[in-house]
Amino acid sequence: MPSSPALQVIKRNGEIVPFDRTKILNAIYKAAAAIGGHDRPLSEKLAGLVVDALMAQGGTPSVEEIQDRVERVLIENGHARTAKAYILYRDERARLRRAKGGRSISRDDVPYKAMWRTLVWNLEHDCHTTAGLSAQIRAGRLPELVAAAEAAYDAQVRDAAQSILDSRERTRMVIIAGPSSSGKTTATCKVSDQLRAAGLEPVPLNLDNYFFDLHLHPRDERGDYDFETPEALDLPLINEHLAALLAGREVAMPIYDFKLGHRRQERVPMQLRPGQVLLLDTLHGLFDGLSASVPEELKFRLYIETVLQLRDAAGRWVRWTDLRLLRRMMRDAAHRNCDPESTILHWHYVRRGELKHIIPHLGRADAVINGALPYELAILKRHLAPHFALWLESWPRDAAFADARGRAERIHALLQEIAPADDTAVPPTSVLREFIGGSAYKVH
Repeated sequence: MPSSPALQVIKRNGEIVPFDRTKILNAIYKAAAAIGGHDRPLSEKLAGLVVDALMAQGGTPSVEEIQDRVERVLIENGHARTAKAYILYRDERARLRRAKGGRSISRDDVPYKAMWRTLVWNLEHDCHTTAGLSAQIRAGRLPELVAAAEAAYDAQVRDAAQSILDSRERTRMVIIAGPSSSGKTTATCKVSDQLRAAGLEPVPLNLDNYFFDLHLHPRDERGDYDFETPEALDLPLINEHLAALLAGREVAMPIYDFKLGHRRQERVPMQLRPGQVLLLDTLHGLFDGLSASVPEELKFRLYIETVLQLRDAAGRWVRWTDLRLLRRMMRDAAHRNCDPESTILHWHYVRRGELKHIIPHLGRADAVINGALPYELAILKRHLAPHFALWLESWPRDAAFADARGRAERIHALLQEIAPADDTAVPPTSVLREFIGGSAYKVH
């Protein structure tokens, strides 16, 4: 049956059209054929599962949502290689659309494409469970896994940079955004290197200099300074400077003194030359108010998230935010004179800011990079595991510690399942070096 009158589809241009089942069937069959499979009845069966899931979901799905569902059905039914071929096909179609002047933008606040691509990779490399990862470490295969993971990460960077270059005729500003400890610094450095190699010079604008003086800084309900909100930045001045820079005018960029909590008197002149593109690396890059003065067609937004895709012994997915918390503990201790206990005790403030000001805007991203590495928990364990048992013994069981205790119990149990590893195989260009030290890039 070629179509289903009970379903309609939202096309990328917003038009609503009848659902056509044969398109799903043909897409699955072609993906299977790309890896040597030609089982038409099996493709029919899998297409039927996709249709059943869409019918159960209800509503009017978008083209992207239907394609995400196809990937999910393929993976859940044991066809990871076909799913990978399908993902590659989707990426190629998206690249062609960008080349024609369109932008393929997800409308979800969950990076499904990155999730399924990562899961397929992890399945193929037997590191999708804590048991599988630990087995590789004990067998001495960690260096091979590290090398493969780093190569996969760098391939993502090259793809993202190519997407920017494909739109270079109109893109004047590249925004690299993502939540705390997702790896924005390393991604920014690597993307910048790729752009320079192709003749496009990125010029960074450090938005930390646009914080309000501390006495003007917004506070949370407890009276603490809230650094997780975009309103902590001088948004009107940022927008004024962005518009001026893209118009070719010089601006006097402020300098913020974090020790004193206010801007200095001196300013730094800044101006874009022909052939340069403005580069912003910021938590709040997807927040509309940050760059409202710049027309949308001039922006390219790249989002970084730690899409880990790892299951524990009970079959539960490891929380991405727990990985970022461990990274933040390492970074805060090394660069911010903040011990790991302070980091976990204040993490709920970070999460609240992310859920309110970052995650809801993910659908505005033009591309997503997975900043997680499948092996890194084994290395972070060696550095941090002893802290969790001590905290769980010493913290009082009261409301003030409830959030931190819940996180600590969950992470402590997780780390017990993973074999520890040292970092000798981790190259200096790895995103993990941004947090454990020894990075080839400037980290702050």
